[in-house]
Amino acid sequence: MPEIRNYTLNFGPQHPSAHGVLRLVLELDGEVVQRADPHIGLLHRATEKLAESKPYNHSIGYMDRLDYMSQMCNEHGYVLAIEKLLGVQPPIRAQYIRVMFDEMTRILNHLMWLAAQALDLGAMTVFLYCFREREYMADCYEAAAGARFHPTYYRPGGVYRDLPDQMPQYQPSPYRSQKEVDALNANRQGSMLDFIEDFANNFPARVDEYETLLTDNRIWKQRNVGIGVVSPERALQLGFVGPMLRGSGIAWDLRKKQPYEVYDQLDFDIPVGVNGDCYDRYLVRIEEMRESARIIRQCVEWLKVNPGPVMLEDYKIAPPGREEMKQDMEALIHHFKLFTEGYCVPEGEAYAAIEGPKGEFGCYIISDGANKPYRLKIRPPAFIHLAAMNEMAKGHMLADVVAIIGTVDIVFGEIDR
Repeated sequence: MPEIRNYTLNFGPQHPSAHGVLRLVLELDGEVVQRADPHIGLLHRATEKLAESKPYNHSIGYMDRLDYMSQMCNEHGYVLAIEKLLGVQPPIRAQYIRVMFDEMTRILNHLMWLAAQALDLGAMTVFLYCFREREYMADCYEAAAGARFHPTYYRPGGVYRDLPDQMPQYQPSPYRSQKEVDALNANRQGSMLDFIEDFANNFPARVDEYETLLTDNRIWKQRNVGIGVVSPERALQLGFVGPMLRGSGIAWDLRKKQPYEVYDQLDFDIPVGVNGDCYDRYLVRIEEMRESARIIRQCVEWLKVNPGPVMLEDYKIAPPGREEMKQDMEALIHHFKLFTEGYCVPEGEAYAAIEGPKGEFGCYIISDGANKPYRLKIRPPAFIHLAAMNEMAKGHMLADVVAIIGTVDIVFGEIDR
């Protein structure tokens, strides 16, 4: 008789569906997973340690690079923790802008997740559809902050600058006729808020298109229904947050349970799953995109009729205006001191958390009164979810491991932080 024994397989880190540099050591009995052992540390960015050697403001850009699909949400958690220590609150207009960009970031993240999950499971068209809409959001990032991917837009005390009065236009080129250019620029004729409003009004119809391709698709259901099931009790024990927790049927969302900024003044619902499998988590994320568009519409409505400052006028925390800095010696000194030394934060500790696209993203800062944190600890959602990989993959086929990694929505920047 031949000797039958389990064999070990390296899944990743080069595998395209490993979502970064995940090395998963799988113990297989035939094609059935007996054990999944995630190995991390292949990326290690040392963000927390780096932040402890720099003034507070210098680390905002590092937050973008943690979960690089939820850039502004990460900045938000860090900035809120600094504001808590400083005891300041940004102007109301800045709070609405932050909430609007948080929700745009949620859509950006979920579109990337949907594109990657569909591609991993063999659906090519959805990938192309999702990137079509992501392009609009990236244009808004660029128009407001100057960068498409790492915006560094939020600052302690508000946001970097107010929303622009016009959107960049497509220019004629040898590859596009004037007629095509005019069609592309049709919704860019007004202000940025008009452009965002147009996007938020049209986006639910786009979500319907994704659903037409996937929700009742026989193959999509075979690959997702009943895969990676986590019961509500077990999800709580494992420390799940975000769509992973809500997919298991628990309606926990910091935007409702511990409201920050102006979320308590907005009207939206929290989608919740029933079965706790990959399919329910997909449905939760799809519905969240619709709710995000609803929140964006409310923010746009408010911002259109309520002008005002978007940054505190405290030059110890926020830089003076460009014009003032050029004319006033004292403003120039404030500007110079702020960008070289930064500001000293009172002694103490603070934890601030926001409901990111993947779940609760929190920053815990200990200050010793200096101009840089004594300790910074980041609480990322994907790191917690990765710990449940073995439990979710056990007993499933090798092909299902891809669906489970995808449904967790892993981004390695925040795991190997």
